[in-house]
Amino acid sequence: MARIFCIANQKGGVGKTTTTVNLAAGLGRIGQRVLVVDLDPQGNATMGSGVDKRALELTVYDVLLESASVAEARQRSEKAGYDVLGANRELAGAEVELVELDRRDKRLKGALVAVASDYDFVLIDCPPSLSLLTLNGLCSAHGVIVPMQCEYFALEGISQLLTTVDRVRDALNPALEIEGIVLTMYDDRMNLARQVAEEVRNHFGEKVYATVVPRNVRLGEAPSFGKPIILYDIRSRGSEAYVSLAKEFIRRAENVAA
Repeated sequence: MARIFCIANQKGGVGKTTTTVNLAAGLGRIGQRVLVVDLDPQGNATMGSGVDKRALELTVYDVLLESASVAEARQRSEKAGYDVLGANRELAGAEVELVELDRRDKRLKGALVAVASDYDFVLIDCPPSLSLLTLNGLCSAHGVIVPMQCEYFALEGISQLLTTVDRVRDALNPALEIEGIVLTMYDDRMNLARQVAEEVRNHFGEKVYATVVPRNVRLGEAPSFGKPIILYDIRSRGSEAYVSLAKEFIRRAENVAA
C-alpha cells in the first residue's frame, strides 16, 4: 500500500514543487512506483514532469468533484518515470465549489484509496496557503515533508506550518506527522545560510534530512524543459542532491516499516 506524503510550506518560493518533482524522479530511478498529485492551480508540478497541463482532459479538479477517478485522470510521465495527477487553472474554481459539498476536506483521501495498491509512494504538491486544497492534501497524508530555504524568514514559515499540522492532526487526521525537513537553496558561502541550517538542526534534530539541496542554476532551468533535474543534467549538484535525498527518504521509510 502506498505511503502518502504532502510536500508543504505556507511560505512560497522555498522549493516545494522542485522537491516534489525531483524526489519523485529520484524514487522512480531506484525502482519505486510513484504518483505525483499536483494540488496547485498553477500546475507547475504537472509541467515540470513533462505533462502539458493545457492538454489535460481530466485533472485533480475532476477527481475532487468526483466526476472522475484517479485511475481515469492520471497521466504517465514516461520521461520522468512516474504517474501524474495533473492540475491547471480549473483547479482554482474547486476552492469555491468544494465549500458547499460533503466531505469537502477528505475527497482526495477517498479517491486515493482506490489506487493505493498501485504505488509505493504518493507525493502531493500543495499550494503555499492553508486552503481547502491544502487541507485535502493534509487529510490524505501519512506525513509532511517540509522544504525550507536557508534564510531568516523561512523560520517563521515553518512555525506557521507546524501550528497548521497540529490543528489538522487534532481535528481531521490523527496520524499526520512531520516526516522531515529538507534544507533547500543552500549556499555554504553565506553565514546566514549556515546559521539557519544549524539552528534548524538543533531544534528539529533527526527530523532534518542529512541531504542538503544546494542553490543550483541547473535546478532552476530544468522545469522550462519539462524535465526533472536527473534527466536535464544528471551530473549537476542539484541532481546529485535529489538522488541522495531519495535514497535517504527510502531508508527512513524502511526503518519506519520495520
